[in-house]
Amino acid sequence: MSSQLPSTTELEFAERYDREHARVCRQVRPQGLARRLAVWREKCLVRRALKVAGEPGLVLDLACGAGRFWPVLAEHENRVILAADPSQGMLDHAQTHHSAHLLTRIKTFKSSVFSIDMSENAVDSIFCMQLFHHVHDSAHRLAILREFHRVSRDTLILSVCVGRSATHLDRTQRVVVNKTELETQFMQAGFSPLKQYDVLPGCERGSIYIVRKGT
Repeated sequence: MSSQLPSTTELEFAERYDREHARVCRQVRPQGLARRLAVWREKCLVRRALKVAGEPGLVLDLACGAGRFWPVLAEHENRVILAADPSQGMLDHAQTHHSAHLLTRIKTFKSSVFSIDMSENAVDSIFCMQLFHHVHDSAHRLAILREFHRVSRDTLILSVCVGRSATHLDRTQRVVVNKTELETQFMQAGFSPLKQYDVLPGCERGSIYIVRKGT
């Protein structure tokens, strides 16, 4: 795969995420009951996912954006939190969203998601809650999963929109991935599913997967 395609994908993701984040930042709180419920439930599910993953001590929050889940990750007092994003501007912006005390717990660095600037088996778990909402190309998705497999020693916690149909955009402009295709790609990349949680049960959309690296 050429390096140009991943670079283009990351630029598109960063621009789309920046626009969405700017819109959300103008809101005092998430708009609509369903959205507020989804945000609350996502945080609850992240806590569950971390327990399923064995409460990893060294976590990489990848494509972290403004660090929306840093307070939840930091609830474990002994957890070491690394955070990387393709956009240095977003990493700088994240510093304005959190308390000085929390920021002492987070070590940030700029990194491509296709070539993470870390060695093999560098962290206990990779935590990725935004990226796959914006990756259209199936080959790119598999390449990213294989890079996650290289860097994670044990688990991956991933948010993705899944459905029965082929990949398309839902009304919020998030990519919806065919569930069977996604779970096949997990296996192709060397992961075995541990648990899946639907953010809003009964809705074919947001899901959080916890998968474990095979030997």
